[in-house]
Amino acid sequence: MMRIDKVLANLGYGSRKEVKKLLKTGVVRVDGEPVKDAKIHVDPDEQSISVFGEEIEYKEFVYLMMNKPRGLLSATEDEYAETVIDVLEPEDAVFTPFPVGRLDKDTEGLLILTNDGQLAHHLTSPKHHVPKTYYAEISGVVDESDVTAFSTGVTLEDGYETKPGELVILDTGPTSFIELTITEGKYHQVKRMFEAVGKKVKYLKRLSMGSLKLDESLNPGEYRELTDEEIDLLKG
Repeated sequence: MMRIDKVLANLGYGSRKEVKKLLKTGVVRVDGEPVKDAKIHVDPDEQSISVFGEEIEYKEFVYLMMNKPRGLLSATEDEYAETVIDVLEPEDAVFTPFPVGRLDKDTEGLLILTNDGQLAHHLTSPKHHVPKTYYAEISGVVDESDVTAFSTGVTLEDGYETKPGELVILDTGPTSFIELTITEGKYHQVKRMFEAVGKKVKYLKRLSMGSLKLDESLNPGEYRELTDEEIDLLKG
């Protein structure tokens, strides 16, 4: 059970103060009856709630998959640069989602946005070892010595020893193409791991997080809600 003003505020009908004014006009109905008292408790899963004659669908959490483009910050707000939140539609932004983990400004690919703090903690906490797979284009020849080094962990420039990573070479040459799966999310980790073996990342894209893979039909900058099955994959 929730107060009707909280339900409506969560759905973007305004601040609590604005919602109280809306309620006083009599346009909000619960099970067909007008409700004007903001303190009335309702069950949005069991009761019919309408505003201006249109029935609302209440949800507490929002789960979004974005194909993050280059140039956007993985942050909720920034004084100088555009963030992934800035490109959300108002009906999604009203839930105040936040990016789960971080993708660098120049990195593309799978980014989960949600207001479910418990799920975000599960996905980002080091103790849960959630794997994340990246595709990268590397300046320089990537060979089996790098595969071996990554499989035991490498020492970054600050002395931190990474956990083992699974490096798969797709093609090698002056520019090499690889996939890398890691279970950590340190600052610039993929780039720093390759720097530790004397190479530079030219392009980076996250392909998956846990069992959830990027929907390749999403163009960079596009996003959609996760399906129930995809949410279960993340929670699994």
